[in-house]
Amino acid sequence: MIQIHYIEVEVPGINSELLVLWLNESVVREGKSLGEINLVFCDDEHLLAMNRAHLDHDYYTDIITFDYTEDEVISGDLYISIDRVFDNARLLKEPAEVELRRVCVHGILHLCGYKDKNSEEEAQMRSRENFHLDKYVSRET
Repeated sequence: MIQIHYIEVEVPGINSELLVLWLNESVVREGKSLGEINLVFCDDEHLLAMNRAHLDHDYYTDIITFDYTEDEVISGDLYISIDRVFDNARLLKEPAEVELRRVCVHGILHLCGYKDKNSEEEAQMRSRENFHLDKYVSRET
């Protein structure tokens, strides 16, 4: 089950039902089973504090993934800075909704075992993100 939480932020234009449905389908496409996943939307300062406290990193980031996966059942907490997502969307000239979906599925892919610490891993991660983004349906047909 995927649950969405907000820490002192709003996410304009989010269709949480479609987002959750698409992320569920992404998990299945990766051959995994869904456990408990929390998407926690927050601001830059909240995520910076978490980055310092839990990872000893002193910089802004768009997502921090806490992985509780066991075997093929993926579970975890995905903390996402809405500030970073919207700023990155502007820099990349990408619609904010697309960048938000990319960051969400990026966290899901980390739970599925994908890494992005070197250029080869990063290329594979981007390829899987794009694969799943192409599967997103913005409205019921």
